[in-house]
Amino acid sequence: MKANITKQLADSSLAALNFDNCFVRELPADPDSSNQLRQVHRACYSRVQPTPVAAPQLVAFAAEVAQLLNLESAACEGEEFAQIFAGNQLLPDMDPYACCYGGHQFGNWAGQLGDGRAINLGEIVNQQDERWALQLKGAGPTPYSRRADGLAVLRSSVREFLCSEAMHHLGVPTTRALSLLLTGEQVTRDMFYDGHPKEEPGAVVCRVAPSFTRFGSFQIFTWRNEIEQLRQLVDYTIRTDFPHLGIHGDVSVTVYLQWFEEICRRTAEMIVHWMRVGFVHGVMNTDNMSILGLTIDYGPYGWLEDYNPDWTPNTTDAQGGRYRFGNQPQIALWNLVQLANAIYPLIQEAEPLEAALQLYSDSYQQGWQEMMAQKLGLKKFEPATDLLLTAELDKVLQMVETDMTIFYRKLADLVPTDDQDDDSLLIPLLDAFYKPEDLTEQHKGQISGWLRTYLERVAQDGLSNTERLQQMNSVNPKYVLRNYLAQLAIDKAEAGDHSLVNELLQVLRHPYAEQPENEKFARKRPEWARHRAGCSMLSCSS
Repeated sequence: MKANITKQLADSSLAALNFDNCFVRELPADPDSSNQLRQVHRACYSRVQPTPVAAPQLVAFAAEVAQLLNLESAACEGEEFAQIFAGNQLLPDMDPYACCYGGHQFGNWAGQLGDGRAINLGEIVNQQDERWALQLKGAGPTPYSRRADGLAVLRSSVREFLCSEAMHHLGVPTTRALSLLLTGEQVTRDMFYDGHPKEEPGAVVCRVAPSFTRFGSFQIFTWRNEIEQLRQLVDYTIRTDFPHLGIHGDVSVTVYLQWFEEICRRTAEMIVHWMRVGFVHGVMNTDNMSILGLTIDYGPYGWLEDYNPDWTPNTTDAQGGRYRFGNQPQIALWNLVQLANAIYPLIQEAEPLEAALQLYSDSYQQGWQEMMAQKLGLKKFEPATDLLLTAELDKVLQMVETDMTIFYRKLADLVPTDDQDDDSLLIPLLDAFYKPEDLTEQHKGQISGWLRTYLERVAQDGLSNTERLQQMNSVNPKYVLRNYLAQLAIDKAEAGDHSLVNELLQVLRHPYAEQPENEKFARKRPEWARHRAGCSMLSCSS
């Protein structure tokens, strides 16, 4: 079999992957090559090999991500691809490693964390001179596994694979996913932390990003007073991931500040997109914050179906609600403050860091206003009228149980006509309400009152109904990875049927298109999914 795979590899585009691996080449390594749990000092990473698995089987791959890597689709469907991206075989130039980082978890410093179940295969440079890091999630233990097994199960892997690609096609900055493979092995997990573990199918996802560096990658060095390693990592990150800052030789404090300002802007942009589409990350610890402003680490995330700003998908966060939907902008700022503290030793001045943090707040506020104008089909956000308009909308959406995605999509269909009574005005929006029969006359009056104010505001802009609809439908998706849809795909996949995973992957590639043949995937959450695990809330267990 191995000889046959080697021949297949020589004939495929896999053999042409151009590995550069500058992360391991230019940054300090852990001198200990053993794969044992330990505290790793003065090093950015530890070299580690993926753990071989019994029977790799491809569930799905993302053709667009393959194209980014200059991989042909045929290569992704072959046996050699499954062996490589399940961790059984390495290409000649791969140099696997796990990263060292720390982080604040739920507001408390957790010390060393690191890639406990993620193993980076290396970085390729594609034909467009773009750098892409390839990372296997669920490929076995590393020195950072903290007594865990380093493995992943199918249910969490389906969610990560589909959501990575769904977010990209929604226009949200995100890491990508190349492939999802079964390992042919069982993994024991206690999904509810209730003392009832069970065996589940094991799986591996190949994640792809320009960089997987996190806020916590810098925090760990400052916490340990390893300032030389901090400087090395910051300089490398600017040189490699922010080359437009144009550094040559030693990096100045001015460049450090420009870099931090850009991180603040990128983070604000990412959070605005989360709020636009109703995405709740669920575990915004500093080790889950990308230095590039990418959505990273899809664990207990969720989609806001009933519009409730206090909702969190994370059972661990249920009581405090730290990572609830409406708190995400503030948590991002809190995390940026921790990053500012981490890089302070390189700058030695608080005032310019505070100014950059204010830049985050200003960027978020401006971005949120521009985003809301687009969602409402307005030419631009006019604070004098639109602050009140959006504040009232926030109340309207919470008045009765309302599906956020459907509400905004149907709002675009609203056409102003004279002398509409409350009932007729509400007709286009009825599908957004989970229980239309619960709408009292008072509800109808308040919602219709807001709709009339909204239509008057729209009329002031002078856009045609067609222009407004096109604008709104370009930012308000029809199709998102609703929690119950992901769970249905998981249920089928665990029974050996991968068709729904692949079908959802195709639907979510065009989230703003009407896709009449796929209407069933645009429906609001069914009643059976209201309290079912995986459809309502999730734990961090995977």
